[in-house]
Amino acid sequence: MFIPMLDSKIVGSVIADFRIKKNISQEVISGLAGIGRTHLSAIERGERKPTLETLYRISEALDVKMSDIVLEIEKRIEE
Repeated sequence: MFIPMLDSKIVGSVIADFRIKKNISQEVISGLAGIGRTHLSAIERGERKPTLETLYRISEALDVKMSDIVLEIEKRIEE
């Protein structure tokens, strides 16, 4: 039986791309989101998956809707 799983590398690359587009460092975003820089780095590398709360905090720190991040993740999964 196939159980679909969210690809953590896609999630991380989408978050990193949003951050890079805004030209903001991991240090700044992690500080604004209230998470450790090493945690954010692990998320962006696909080593960890963010909880909904963490994803919300990151989206707020990036000043984008969480739904925009999720839509981009879904788009890349479908590609």
